[in-house]
Amino acid sequence: MENTDYFIGVAQQALWITALAAAPILIPALIAGVLLGMIQAATSINEQTLSFVPKLIVVAVMLALFGGSIMLLVADFTREIFERIPDLTAS
Repeated sequence: MENTDYFIGVAQQALWITALAAAPILIPALIAGVLLGMIQAATSINEQTLSFVPKLIVVAVMLALFGGSIMLLVADFTREIFERIPDLTAS
């Protein structure tokens, strides 16, 4: 029963880590997409690359700014899981 609770906890923690890792990239891309969509609707410009290139730039900037902290977050989570493996196999 203890292992089941542990795995449910790991799954919950994995979902939280995924949300924390994706949010700094997805939220600015979403905001940029909405703003560009409003500008395109107001100006009646229907060029697809006009919305894609700025969002790509926003994602690249966010990865440059937050990529290191995202990697540390994921690496710490992975290290915690691997450190727990001997305890799970011993019981």
